[in-house]
Amino acid sequence: MTAVASRNNRTALMSALLGLAMLGLAFASVPLYRLFCQVTGYGGTTQRVEQASATVGGAPISVRFDANTKPGLPWKFEPVQEKVEVVPGQQVQILYRATNFSAEPTTGRAGFNVSPGQTGKYFNKIQCFCFTEQTLQPGQTVDMPVLFYVDPKLRDDEDTKALDEITLSYTFYPVETARSAS
Repeated sequence: MTAVASRNNRTALMSALLGLAMLGLAFASVPLYRLFCQVTGYGGTTQRVEQASATVGGAPISVRFDANTKPGLPWKFEPVQEKVEVVPGQQVQILYRATNFSAEPTTGRAGFNVSPGQTGKYFNKIQCFCFTEQTLQPGQTVDMPVLFYVDPKLRDDEDTKALDEITLSYTFYPVETARSAS
């Protein structure tokens, strides 16, 4: 084999490996980005925890609730209460209500965030309907709980200590099920 052919083979092999690495990174980017957002609270991504903080105290903060549905999901979706006052560290349960207005079962999945974005790392959800798909029967109305607390460290952070309101927002998206896809 000549030196030129050897170099060409090496270049082709390196290009193929680089292409495979880029393809693998493309598939891994969504889960890695999601993990990054969950760890850092980037973009208003809330934290998921098993239980509330043991520390409670500090100036109360208002938590406002927002609800949206994407076209294609025939639901009315709304918070049962618009706003609550929360003492940091205090475990709070609120409800969102969804009603299916179609004549057949429909399934949705909720996406969520908090704003301002820098509060995401301090907003901790213990229980949430957003972790699973929700199927509603025709005309069915359900109340869906969210159990959360705001970490008291929010008041120690220069970027968040003066905030007096956080907005928790959910958007329900339609989910194609085996029945509706056939």
